[in-house]
Order: sequence, then C-alpha cells, then structure tokens
Amino acid sequence: MASRPLRLALGGVLAATLLVPPAAATAAPVHPHAAVCDKYCDARDPALAAGDRTPVSATVWSRQIVLHADDADDMMWASIDNGDPGDEVWLDRSWDGGRTWSSGSKLGDTSVPDGSRGWRTLMYNADDWGAKSIGALRACGKAGNRPEIACTPWARTTWNAADRRRAAATALMAFYDNGTGLFDTTGWWNSANALTAVIDNIRTSGMASYQYAIATTYDRNVNAQGGNFTNDYIDDTGWWGLAWVDAYDLTGDPRYLDTARADADHMARYWDSTCGGGVWWSTARTYKNAIPNELYLRLTAALHNRIPGDTTYLTRAKDEWSWFQQSGMINGSHLVNDGLTAGCANNGQTTWSYNQGVVLGGLAELYRATNDASLLTAGRSLADASTTATALNPNGILAEPGEAGTDGGGDGPSFKGAYVRGLGALNAALGDHPYSGYLTRQANAVYTDDRNAFDQYGFHWAGPLDTTDAARQQSALDLLNITG
Repeated sequence: MASRPLRLALGGVLAATLLVPPAAATAAPVHPHAAVCDKYCDARDPALAAGDRTPVSATVWSRQIVLHADDADDMMWASIDNGDPGDEVWLDRSWDGGRTWSSGSKLGDTSVPDGSRGWRTLMYNADDWGAKSIGALRACGKAGNRPEIACTPWARTTWNAADRRRAAATALMAFYDNGTGLFDTTGWWNSANALTAVIDNIRTSGMASYQYAIATTYDRNVNAQGGNFTNDYIDDTGWWGLAWVDAYDLTGDPRYLDTARADADHMARYWDSTCGGGVWWSTARTYKNAIPNELYLRLTAALHNRIPGDTTYLTRAKDEWSWFQQSGMINGSHLVNDGLTAGCANNGQTTWSYNQGVVLGGLAELYRATNDASLLTAGRSLADASTTATALNPNGILAEPGEAGTDGGGDGPSFKGAYVRGLGALNAALGDHPYSGYLTRQANAVYTDDRNAFDQYGFHWAGPLDTTDAARQQSALDLLNITG
C-alpha cells in the first residue's frame, strides 16, 4: 500500500456505557437544528407512542437509564427507574453518528417528581427528514446531586434500518456531509467507495431514501481537483469512474456515464510502454502497481458494456488484462502483490485484500463483454487463492495482512469492501456461485462481533469493535449489500 500525502484523521465512538463527570458529557455545538418536526414535532407525549422498543440501557448508582424507540413514528425517549425524587434524565441527539452533539441541549431534561421512583422524558425525532439529516440518540441520567453521569450507547429507530443491510446504509449516511457532498471522517477516494456502497444498497435493498446523495456529490465535486473527478492519483480517478458507472446504471442519467468516460480517458493517458504496458499509479510516473490497473480493467470493460458500438474501451480492457496477467504482480500463490520494482519485477510487497478483489470484478465485467470462459477460469483461480489464504483469512475471517494491533490507517479500512465487491461480482458470474458461503460467513461475523448499537462497524471483522468511521462502514455495507 503506497503512502499518500493526504489522509484525514479517523474518528468515531465505541458503543459503550459512558460514566463521566458532567464537564465531559457535552461537546461544542455542531448542528443548527433546534426543534424538529417530521411526522410529529419534538416533545411528544410517550403515551401516544405506537410502540416501545428498548435497544440500549445503562446504570448509575443502581438507577437504570433506558432509551426507548417508537419505530413507527421515528421518535425516541429516555427513562430512569429504581431512583429517587430529584434524579435527572434526558436525551442527547447527534447528527453525525454520535461523534458530536450540541452542548447544553439535554433534550427533554426532567427530574423524578416527589413520590416517584422513576420518570421519563418526552419523545424526540430520531431524524430530520426536511434537512436530510440522520440522527442518533442516547439516554443519559444522574442520581440526584451526585456528579457521575451515565449514558447509553448511541442508537436509533428502525426507520430506514429494518434489516442489517438497510441499517448499515443509514449508519453510513450519518457520516454524509450535504454541504461538501463527501463523507466525513474519511478521504477523497474513500468517499467514491462509500457512494458506490450507497448506490449498491439502493439497488439491492430497494430503499431509495438516499438517492439524493448521488446528484449532491456530483454537483458539489465535479469541478473539484482536476475536474470530472480526476486528480494526480490514477487509482483515485478509477474509483470515481466506477462510482459514476454505478450511478448511471441506477439513474440512467447520461452525465454520469460521460464522466466515467472522461475518467477512463484520463487514466489511458498514463498508459505507456514502461514494463511492457500498464497505467502508472500517479501522474508523477514513478510506480506501476496493481490497483490502478485493476480499476482500469473494470472501468474500461464496464464502459464497453454500456456504450453501443464501442470498440475503443473493449480494446483497452483486453490489452490491460493481457498485460496484467503477465506483468509478474500475480505471484506463485495466485495472490497479487502491490506492484512492480523499477526493474519491472514483482516487488513482493503486501498482498492487500483490495488487490485480490478489484481484478475479480474486472474479469467478470470483461467476461460479460466477450463470453471468454478463460476469464472466469482465471478469476476462479485468483479467488480460490484469496479466500483460502491464511494471511488474509485468520480463523476464516477476512483481515488485512498484519491487521492485528493496527487501525488500518487512512486507507486500509476501505480495502475489505472493495475486495468483497469484486468477489461478489465474480461469484454472481459463476453458475455454481462458489463463494456464497465464504461471503455469508464474513457477514455473520462482522454483524455479530464488530458492530455497535447504532449498526456502525469497525475495522476488525472478527472483532472486537475498535472505532467507527465512513471507510469502515463502507466496507461492511459492501459486504451486506451482497449477502443481505
């Protein structure tokens, strides 16, 4: 994995009960929303709730703090039980997946009245549909004048989260910034992958609630950096090109296909005869490596399959695969190393998961274009190797080589999603669907062992949950889009 000059710091919160002094229980104001009115307005009586689900709870001084959900109305409230008069309970509401919340908001702040052992707040909206904002709430409370505050983990209603695939998409969209059209907590190319995961979720789940993000991202960023989603890194351009192919498939809007063509043409300018062919990793032309070439394979084949009468992109795709398979980057174990040395030999660098997966999607796309069965045979050989390699699958669960004890940096958390997306494409193209069991095993593991109450996912699919961000969420969503 070659290093890049810019990557954003990772953020997130763990799903754990907080027991902190009052000064640490709030953060700076982060959102202009005050009272929210959707189906109903904030501060609705819980006696009117259509249901009462209790996803999370916490305790402080023997008091039980509970978060309640009225899923049908997309509202939540908090309660405190086994307490005394004067005990306090309230809600915090976050508009960015629980990373921050408004200082001093304490929604519904109330105290146990005289003669009672428990009390509850009014109900507040989990989302602000008018502002296209996805919310998370937690219940907090304290025992009388004691300083300790207990808060539940962040959670939400099942609105747009009725199953694990849709819940993961909603949690990813909690990181989406409507102002920038990108995903907070992660970088430029990672946002292309996150948008792709959202688009794929719309197609596989049928939930179109977040389709607005496609045009928003495009309109906010089409003139950024090099324009048409190009920049100095050829692989970045490839990720965005594939995102716009996906957007075109979903919407039929020709501007997305035109942009994907512009991206592929930009990449083609960095193909030359060094090492016998292939595109460079960056415009600096200092490194020929696997990922931009795998992306170029899939993008050019995909364009051919969507442009009537095309011959140009098909020729490029065929040339790419012909070069790639003899480049030396596929090692004797049928795994793809990161790239080539200055002398055009396999550099022996790490076999990152995404280098094993993107090529599979490219081969599936090229097979669709040519009906050449040798492409599926080659793909099966590579997929057999990556799904059984111990370094990639300790105890049968996908992990980056050397993942234990690391956080993956700014790039690594996106890799697994790109891997399973490519593997899923190949699996769908093979009549016997040989990798369905492998993919289901990964999905069950990540759902059971690497998830918090808000359906946010971490880097380590075998667990435990480390932290949350848009890149981690994208990878999990890619997996769940395939398996359900």
